[in-house]
Amino acid sequence: MQPVALQSLSELERASLQELALFWLQERLLVGHLSLDRDGSKGIKSIRQKLESFSKERKDCSPHTFGVPLPQVIANDRACRQLQEAVGKSRRLCLEVEATVTRFRAQRQRRLGMGTSCIRAPDGGFPEEPLSPALLDKSSWSQRRGAMSVDSITDLSDDTSELLEALQLSHPHELDPRRSRGKKKALSLNPISWQVPRIVDRCCTHLETHGLQTVGIFRVGSSKKRVQQLREEFDRGLDVFLDEHQSVHDVAALLKEFLRDMPDPLIPRELYGAFLSTATMEGPAQLDTLQLLLFLLPPCHSDTLLRLLRFLGEVARHAESSWDPEGREIPGNKMTASNLATVFGPNILQKEKPGEKDAGALNFEDSAAIILVLQRLIEHHHSLFMVSPEMQCDVLRRLFQTDPDVIEYLLRRKFPDVP
Repeated sequence: MQPVALQSLSELERASLQELALFWLQERLLVGHLSLDRDGSKGIKSIRQKLESFSKERKDCSPHTFGVPLPQVIANDRACRQLQEAVGKSRRLCLEVEATVTRFRAQRQRRLGMGTSCIRAPDGGFPEEPLSPALLDKSSWSQRRGAMSVDSITDLSDDTSELLEALQLSHPHELDPRRSRGKKKALSLNPISWQVPRIVDRCCTHLETHGLQTVGIFRVGSSKKRVQQLREEFDRGLDVFLDEHQSVHDVAALLKEFLRDMPDPLIPRELYGAFLSTATMEGPAQLDTLQLLLFLLPPCHSDTLLRLLRFLGEVARHAESSWDPEGREIPGNKMTASNLATVFGPNILQKEKPGEKDAGALNFEDSAAIILVLQRLIEHHHSLFMVSPEMQCDVLRRLFQTDPDVIEYLLRRKFPDVP
């Protein structure tokens, strides 16, 4: 068994891993003085309920992107994508009909021009011409019904073979309503789709393509007018395309504004004190504790944080100047992991909600701890979001104790080549 990415686990496995991570953090509470609450007075149950609430979509949010809870932003993105795909299908259908009509008219004109006597069938008779145009490919119609939704394909980051494997190995118990406990929905045995807001992914992709060599990225000023225009376009649900004509500094400011305006930060406030407690740790103990805390995050927060950390790690990798094969100097952007943590730390780790009293007031110790913790996340994000073989075995053992029926399915998915 090899280490696997956290995002490759099924919903059921991730829920079990969260329970284990919570238990292990409770054990360290006696040794490392680690608190899972900001003030240490709340119970474990309240934390779990709060974290679960982040995954629930909240309705009646007029903006599509800014100032909206992260799960709702992702739901809005999905709805916009489905609408665009439906419009695209309608356009393709119109083009098919138009092409068929054009072809029918051309065939009829050729027949009238050549004369009916010149067109003979092999048996000596006359071929039957359609009296009305017909669609060229009728198979496409049959495939439109009963097929998998396009949204489920585009959400998965794995390749087609893994998607088909997940479909073929779908466990029948997932459809059994008796497996749901109380009123809770039964957890899926397939991996959770990649949940990253469109604005985060497109901003990061644009900056990775055009801004890695920009000196002082995230610190140089931007055009407030252009940033506001981009913000309004995303909030209206438009399919905003960021190309090389967009200013790097405008896109960087847009990304910071999105993170700043999130009602719930990427790292929930209930875990603020726990994350900051790791600043006093060193070496493997610090990284192990950070990893357990990351396992507690809801999938949408975890996926978005990972996408952001990957991007920040790439920016930090280009901080220093380098030289191309011809000996010309490639300027560095001067944004080290520490500098990036200074810029993004207050937006990712927040003690109070924006607008509340003392929301922007941080003492020196907290500010230094935020920078140090985020710097560690940037530097070690490759390993922090991986699940070790030992943890995978613990998850399987826990699931076997609670529901032995799912073990066969999970083992078949992990070891498809083993008979």
